[in-house]
Amino acid sequence: MDFVNPALLAGAAAAAAPIILHLVMRQQPRHLEFPALRFIQVRQDANRRRLKLRHILLLLLRCAAVCLLAAALARPSVKASGVIGDQEAPVAAALVFDTAPRMDYRHQNQTRLEVARDIGLWLAGQLPPDSQVAVIDSRHGEAAFQVDLGAAHDRIKRLETVAVARPLVETLEQSAEQLRKSELERKELYVFTDLAQAAWKRQGTSTLAQRLAKLDEMGIYIIDVGVEKPQNFALGEVHLSSEVLPRSRPWTLACEVMATQPGARVVQAYLVDSEGKPQKKGEDTVEADPQTPRPVEFAIGGLETGTHQGYLRLVGSDGLAADDRRWFTVEVKPPWPVLVVASSPSEARADSLTRALAPPGFRRTGQARWDCQVVSPQQLGQQPLESFPAVALVDPPPLSEEMWSKLHVYVQDGGSLAIFLGPSAQPPYNGVGGQELLAGALGIQARFPDGNLHVVTGNEQHPMLARFRPLRGSVPWDAFPVYRHWQLEPVEQAAAVLNYSNNRPAVLERVVGKGRVLTMTTPVEARDVSDDNRWNRLPVGFEPWPFVMLMDQMFQYLVGSTDGRLNYAAGETAVLRIASARQFSTYLVTTPRGDSFRQSADASEQSIVITGTERPGNYRVRAGGASGGIDRGFSVNIPVEASDLTRLDEQQLKQIWGEADFRLARSREQIDREVNTGRVGRELFGLLIAVVALVLSAEHVLSNRFYRERAQQPGRR
Repeated sequence: MDFVNPALLAGAAAAAAPIILHLVMRQQPRHLEFPALRFIQVRQDANRRRLKLRHILLLLLRCAAVCLLAAALARPSVKASGVIGDQEAPVAAALVFDTAPRMDYRHQNQTRLEVARDIGLWLAGQLPPDSQVAVIDSRHGEAAFQVDLGAAHDRIKRLETVAVARPLVETLEQSAEQLRKSELERKELYVFTDLAQAAWKRQGTSTLAQRLAKLDEMGIYIIDVGVEKPQNFALGEVHLSSEVLPRSRPWTLACEVMATQPGARVVQAYLVDSEGKPQKKGEDTVEADPQTPRPVEFAIGGLETGTHQGYLRLVGSDGLAADDRRWFTVEVKPPWPVLVVASSPSEARADSLTRALAPPGFRRTGQARWDCQVVSPQQLGQQPLESFPAVALVDPPPLSEEMWSKLHVYVQDGGSLAIFLGPSAQPPYNGVGGQELLAGALGIQARFPDGNLHVVTGNEQHPMLARFRPLRGSVPWDAFPVYRHWQLEPVEQAAAVLNYSNNRPAVLERVVGKGRVLTMTTPVEARDVSDDNRWNRLPVGFEPWPFVMLMDQMFQYLVGSTDGRLNYAAGETAVLRIASARQFSTYLVTTPRGDSFRQSADASEQSIVITGTERPGNYRVRAGGASGGIDRGFSVNIPVEASDLTRLDEQQLKQIWGEADFRLARSREQIDREVNTGRVGRELFGLLIAVVALVLSAEHVLSNRFYRERAQQPGRR
């Protein structure tokens, strides 16, 4: 226990006053002549003892009232643990501000960050002189104490929300570590937050409690600047049917509308034209439901070759504007040329592959993604392979060492090769040249005449299988049996991408130089054949869409269209693939704000790597001028959870903080009360005054009763 005004304890000496008054004002017995003294002698002794007891009781009550009043005026306080310090002693304080996008939520004409800034400035002004102050926000970076309180004020005034906000738990861990470095005995941690659940989501929150447990003398104050029942409409993640499109093919743009309350909102889709002006391409009204996000989808007609950017927009205004727009980028390319090498240009297996890559209907309407040119092995030597981003060998017969050497040089220089092994392959296969490209040494043919073998998903994280991930468990591979496949002993540089149900590899990848080779251990079967000759029914089963998707994804991966994304979350590193024939020394990157900076390319990786993607919106990358140059782009959006306003309750907060003692406040008055309590402990003034009142009341009741009885006794005057 400690006292704010210990000098006032001297007032307890006033307790002597009731004793002195008691002795001075004590009434002396009066002597009366009464003949029957012997009849009242016993009664006199009893009355004397009773009077003495009452006098002592009244004396004790009056002394206790004086002592308790003196103690109350001294303002004693107690603290559950730790040492109570001087209220004016300097402190090491860390002011932690949550600056995630949702802190821009506006209520009563103030954003949550503006409220936090106002309280933070006031709080910094209340800190004792010579205090050490660290102002820390959700940006990624190191924490440090400001030079002085003036610098802390300036830092608070400059706080802004950031699209890339690290979890609040990480920020608090860093703040606790910074406070630990201070030599000041008293340490205080202030957390300004809207108590949104998304800010605290991170595995291993016990680390926070463990670090804070090391700072036994630290006061923890959570300043809630949020709104109890926020109201907001938001757009979710953008879903594109494809980021890279063939010319003239329609595509779809989808999104989800989320809400904290029921209501109807209008969603509009815009594309930005060559002059930078938005052109509306669609509009739809969505009935929002707080329980279930409502989807909205737009079908947009075919676009011309080039990069196209746009955005989705929620019409109207609400508390949070940061999630009312979502940006997107798509790229339209002419058909990729693919060289298909087959024993005969009219061979059914080659025709099956070309139909899967470029259906006849798409070819006629100009919507085909691939432009397949079929040649024989004899014609391969005359083909300029560098003109084709991908080459496919369909059931290749033994090739000469010269042809294998040509293919090897082509792949090493960055080309891509797909090999579909079939009956024409016989071990040992094609000598040294073929082994430099194949994923492994050719073994025996595994046969399953009953058709109880089929393809299963292999490495789900491989880019080639990205389109299959959302369909996990629903692709009917078992409806397309495989009767025969080659067994390969993979080399060290090879890895399986797709497997059979017997765990043998169906598709293997091998990196050779700057290029890659995909080897499929069963051929592209063209038609129904006799039981003795059939290999699989992948392309000829009922509605063989898995095979068509697999071929499309396989060749997209080979030409690199699955390597580079065009749509990113804020803070992710953007990578744009650039063909070696179109590389420049530097590129001009234009940000959503309109400012630009120069960026060089990574020649070895044939790509532009851009790390400055903190601001959401559409980015543009240009080089070489309008004629013959490069004009690419990508889009950046804030993560969906960055605008989630769902709040924590106090029970959830206690689970996060563990055994660490924290105080929750929502106003300046509460903050002031909690901080005073934390610094000087829990004051007992109110309790002591209440006890004084009770003692005085008891003294008043007893004294009135005592003196009234005396006045009513016969013979008293």
